[in-house]
Amino acid sequence: MRIIPVLDLSRGVAVHARAGDRERYKPVRSALAPRSLGDPRALVQGYRERIGARECYLADLDAIQGEAPQLRLIEELASLAGVLLVDGAVAEPDAARALLRRGAARVVVGLETLRGVGDLAAIVTAVGGDRVVFGLDLRHGRPVVQAGQQALAPSDAEALALRAIEAGAGSVLLLDLGRVGTGGGVDLRLLAQLRRAVGSGELLAGGGVRTRRDLERMRDVGCDGALVASALHAGEIGAADLGGLEADPQSDANASR
Repeated sequence: MRIIPVLDLSRGVAVHARAGDRERYKPVRSALAPRSLGDPRALVQGYRERIGARECYLADLDAIQGEAPQLRLIEELASLAGVLLVDGAVAEPDAARALLRRGAARVVVGLETLRGVGDLAAIVTAVGGDRVVFGLDLRHGRPVVQAGQQALAPSDAEALALRAIEAGAGSVLLLDLGRVGTGGGVDLRLLAQLRRAVGSGELLAGGGVRTRRDLERMRDVGCDGALVASALHAGEIGAADLGGLEADPQSDANASR
């Protein structure tokens, strides 16, 4: 299982996400960039040099909240991060192409900003399913959708994941905003259900990871990649904790399904 550090960007600043309350996010203080406050470049450098990360997940909170996307900064960070997954409120093919041109390796099409499954399928057709991650956005277990999009969100998260795979998305990302930054752990029962729904597709998850044991449990139910932020910033998970997760035989077995 891969460990994927997180960058949450608001107006050019790396912020510390907690429980999805975006109005209260503050510039991040991180053990991985102790001399910097909210500097996304220093944070990416810390991810690379301190824990050996070569992949990052970036959430453009400006774009997600309806403002202009931070394309110039995303392009700069993509050159530093290696492989960059970007959630930039992509809801149609042109927005996906714009992020890919700026260096994103894959785009996250989040349920929170998606208008319909047909739009997801159109994005897949335009850029290829291997470059599309469906973001299964939840808040305390409930799907997060735009007003008037009830048809997009069955009460069953497993059914949503299945619809995304059927639309051609190569990956599904489970992210419960209510758990982000809380240390409460990922919903392992739901994660196991999604593993069955996604089949051979890639399954990522984040929100609430606090310890190495949390990572092991996620790996053991079939998660392919874990998004981690708060535990890295606090030094509760470090390079020593990450050793062996990628090479673990159980992880290899999950990847071969």
